[in-house]
Amino acid sequence: MPYLIASDLPRAAAGERFRAALSRPGILRLPGVHNGQAALQAKAAGFDALYLSGAAMTASMGLPDLGIITVDEVAFFIRQIARASGLPLLVDGDTGYGEALNVMHMVRSFEEAGAGAVHLEDQLLPKKCGHLNDKKLAGARDMAAKVAAAARARRDLVIIARTDAAASEGIDGAVARAKLYVEAGADAIFPEALTSVEMFREVRARLPGVKLLANMTEFGRTPALTAQEFQDLGYDMVIWPVSSLRVANKAQAKLYAALARDGASTAMIPEMQTRTELYDIIGLNAFEALDESIALSVAP
Repeated sequence: MPYLIASDLPRAAAGERFRAALSRPGILRLPGVHNGQAALQAKAAGFDALYLSGAAMTASMGLPDLGIITVDEVAFFIRQIARASGLPLLVDGDTGYGEALNVMHMVRSFEEAGAGAVHLEDQLLPKKCGHLNDKKLAGARDMAAKVAAAARARRDLVIIARTDAAASEGIDGAVARAKLYVEAGADAIFPEALTSVEMFREVRARLPGVKLLANMTEFGRTPALTAQEFQDLGYDMVIWPVSSLRVANKAQAKLYAALARDGASTAMIPEMQTRTELYDIIGLNAFEALDESIALSVAP
């Protein structure tokens, strides 16, 4: 049913629903969605929680992932995804858009927009994709202060602390930072850009009882593993951050090439979502029926 009907909206806060999804048996699978349409398609495929990647979001805006967009721009994406799908959403919070007070503002803004969880990373601006080189890290205690600020500002939002320390400080540094961030109030840890199964296994062994998130991005430093393989390694969540955008972009490039070559889209029609499929996924008929039912019920 359309999201306009109050009775069809989730009753619990998004953070509560994200915690509930995380508490269920098995690994929580979080496919990346870069807009409301992608969110609807992921929901139709059977996923019950989603992920909004900073890299996918900025790329969809024609920008690099260097921490240059604003809290309000991210909140626009959160609102459309949460509204379209009704599913709890984990959001990439980059470095928190500043220092402790900025982090608190981010947390409140994201919660109000409908986010269920956020991850905050320990890089310095301009931040980079976690799988690129020469990342600059904030001091561990400075990052812990941001985590504490986030925990203090949230109502229900799940706080996940990401550390990029493995590349420069090794597993010892990443684990030490993770423990400090948990003490500061993080609900889970995201050890970014681990490069082998052995590293994933060691981090799990050295952080007993801590919820862990794995990043399965294509073309990165992490070996290709399935959700089941991450679950077997003891991880609690897995994201595929940019996959949906990469597939969509590749298809769009093929369309524009066909238009330039042929002056028509005919060659791409077999690969297109049909009009009926589009209307079904966005619920056009349900919205029309709702409009008609309301119009009929208002009598002079």
